[in-house]
Amino acid sequence: MAVQQLELLVELSGLEREAERLSTTRRRLHKVIDAGFASENTRRQEREVSAKRVALHRRIDALRADLEPPRP
Repeated sequence: MAVQQLELLVELSGLEREAERLSTTRRRLHKVIDAGFASENTRRQEREVSAKRVALHRRIDALRADLEPPRP
């Protein structure tokens, strides 16, 4: 395995951990919103976290595509 692939795998691992952290935060915010205790600040935080999560998943998908073996 090439050094570049290893670096991509390390980066991917870090991004996946961050995605899990953001997902946990988003679930917590959704519980507050769904329970009817949401403030405008809670909704704003949820939108920000969701946007970060979407962007992060795009980066993860791009890295996974870079790591796929070339197709014949």
